[in-house]
Amino acid sequence: MVQEKNDGINNDMVLSPIQQSRPALSWDMKIKKKLKTAPPCLGKFRPAVGQCCHQCTPDSLRTKLGQNSSLGFHNLLSVNETHTRYRGWLVRRVCCVLFVSGCKVYASPVSNRLERVCQSNRVKEALTAEHKAPEGGDSQGQINCLSPFLPLINTCIFPGLSRFVGWVMLKMFSSMFDSIQVNLNHLLALHRASQEGSLLVYVYVRQSIMDCALIPLVLFSHNLSIPYTVCPIRIHSYFLRSILQRVGVVLLPPSALTEQDAEMDNLYSPVMTALTHELLHEGRAISVGVSAESGRGGQWLARIRQLIKEGSVPDVSLVPVGISYDCVPKTNTQVGLSSVLQWLWSLLWRRPGGSVRIHLAQPFSLKEMCESGRCRVDEWLPLQDLLLPLILNNRTDSVFGQRRMSWLLPSSHYASELKEAAHPERDLSIAIVLHLIFSATSCMAVMSTSLVASLLLYRHPRGVSASLLCRDVAWLTEEVLYRNKDVGFGGSLAEVVHYSLSLLAPHLIIAAVPSRKDPLIVPRPSLAATLHLTLQAQIVKHAFILEAVGACAVSAMLCEVADCGVSSRVRSGGVDGEEVKGDMEFDVVLCQSELTERALQLCHLLPPGFMPPCQSSQSFALDAVDSLVRCGILIMEETTRAVPICDFWKKGGTLTWTTTDDPYYSDSDCEEQDVHSYKIGQPSQCPEMLFFLCSMLAGHLRALCWTTAGLDLLHTPLPEAECVAQIHSHLCDTARKKKQHYESCSEEAAHTAVRTLIDLGVLSEERHKGGVFLGVSPLFQLSENRQKLHRFISQYLYN
Repeated sequence: MVQEKNDGINNDMVLSPIQQSRPALSWDMKIKKKLKTAPPCLGKFRPAVGQCCHQCTPDSLRTKLGQNSSLGFHNLLSVNETHTRYRGWLVRRVCCVLFVSGCKVYASPVSNRLERVCQSNRVKEALTAEHKAPEGGDSQGQINCLSPFLPLINTCIFPGLSRFVGWVMLKMFSSMFDSIQVNLNHLLALHRASQEGSLLVYVYVRQSIMDCALIPLVLFSHNLSIPYTVCPIRIHSYFLRSILQRVGVVLLPPSALTEQDAEMDNLYSPVMTALTHELLHEGRAISVGVSAESGRGGQWLARIRQLIKEGSVPDVSLVPVGISYDCVPKTNTQVGLSSVLQWLWSLLWRRPGGSVRIHLAQPFSLKEMCESGRCRVDEWLPLQDLLLPLILNNRTDSVFGQRRMSWLLPSSHYASELKEAAHPERDLSIAIVLHLIFSATSCMAVMSTSLVASLLLYRHPRGVSASLLCRDVAWLTEEVLYRNKDVGFGGSLAEVVHYSLSLLAPHLIIAAVPSRKDPLIVPRPSLAATLHLTLQAQIVKHAFILEAVGACAVSAMLCEVADCGVSSRVRSGGVDGEEVKGDMEFDVVLCQSELTERALQLCHLLPPGFMPPCQSSQSFALDAVDSLVRCGILIMEETTRAVPICDFWKKGGTLTWTTTDDPYYSDSDCEEQDVHSYKIGQPSQCPEMLFFLCSMLAGHLRALCWTTAGLDLLHTPLPEAECVAQIHSHLCDTARKKKQHYESCSEEAAHTAVRTLIDLGVLSEERHKGGVFLGVSPLFQLSENRQKLHRFISQYLYN
């Protein structure tokens, strides 16, 4: 932890000018008046984020220790005459032009890159397999065969055009955002690595097309090499494609609509692997975005790893990048010249809204991660092997292991590279993708809009007063910082809350009437508003994932108690839930082994990116239970063997285990381990906190339940994209009928639910000439088995 001064987190943070830059709202004066007595400051402490993994890359961590003193932040949009070598009135008018002209650009001419790509063995083998190899090995014939990929191979970086585009982006982002804050702590390490000749690969989690532009702009502004950016969008305009390809943007082929279409071409993967090798051979940096939803982007990391394994590239330094938005900008995946011009024109008439926080993490060695054997890929099992015996056969013990997510790496890549790839090799590439998704997400700062959105969604869905919201924002900020997550805001509490409400106002109902002194804030009950708030609250869910898993496990056990009739004062949950009425009694003892087992089962249902792949599921489940003890929800109860424990879930033959991560672990097998039990702590305050944590995972779990219930409506087999679209439509229809739970019907929720059911064996994949088709497996065509799955998932829903 690094202590900051009492003048706020960052002096450059644009918070106080909100009142001047934004029009007065109907509730503006009332809410400002109510917030006058708020505490004066937030964020006195800032955690150190972005360090290398101590387990997978200890050598990289050891060499960087002591080099990360707090250097503060730099507002990328705050360009003035101090950033130039000149002073004066005229300089202040053209300081932005002088700044970009003084930035260093490392030119990257194409030279003979095309010939080197054509001479690549993997490209020659691909041409031979496609029966396109020219007779006699004629290089001109090879070039003709690779003509669709020539613009991609000839992507380069022109210094003059790069400076002009950098100036345009600074002006464009000034119209979009209040500020772009860059953490300076790890820039020195990047400069040092660049000077030493290390090959840098920047990896971020895809949220918007803006990500592709922000990272090169940050590096350009700090005199670092502009990376070749892999951009997964389709550009229609030839003019735009020409400009972008001259500033280092690697686009999709003109004929491909999506990345998946491009990967289906048997020549695309070998050519892109050869291009990656040539770019790294030239000493160029690369920027890649990965998707936790579909795994897109992971094939580029697999290509780099394959080059290291072959010895073509000695090593690369991976740099996770966390990008946080106050409001994630909406962008399309297909761009034309007319749409770009209309968008740029709209920027002239809009006021900037929201800030961006960018964290560049410590670089670490990919070779060290792969060859050290510390990145765990053992005990990876299909999800159906982990959960189906428990769901269908009512087994009393869980199957220990890690969920294998083979879909995170498109099979088309390995079809050309490793036709008979062993599971450990493929799993290691997937583990690297998972690790980078987790690392980049861990670097992302929690913005003020994320705090407010999560409180409105998960703690006060029926509305909250402004004063109570301020109190909860202060509490949640402390909890986030305590969990070693950085926050992306500063200033007084009143400014932070007012700023957040100003940005979220279109998605809220703010009632400020003369008869009520304290304004009431209610999330707007609509699909668009709920999905926007859910997207903003996603990063808070990552910060509290341990507590959320543990709370859902406690909720499942309390549901079982209620179903057994042990206590009539403990509510019974379901998919739709029942309103909690009256006082609640939690005078129940929970067995540690059963509680940990429930948490372990829930871990396997989590989407990728929430759990570090280098940590075992068992250890994560233990940490989830321990986290509830640390935050006061559970209290360990010491019981003697003579007194019977109130344990309604103790089953004969249950496997008891411990891990080396357990502080009470002992290698002695002679002594029987003590059976711990827990009671709910602080009954008067605990339910609200427990339900707040449970509701963080309720949207994902409810989408799984609704998808399972809607399998009867699918006329299978269907192409995967069409199946996801129908499930998405079913989720939206279900939410509209119930007029609630709109957070469960996003496109991401539908995609994640379908992928989970495929991994569970509920939906079977059938490969045909037209692509992959999905159908309900014979095992789950029985309504009884679908009901068992439905009950298993719904046990973790508190409402």
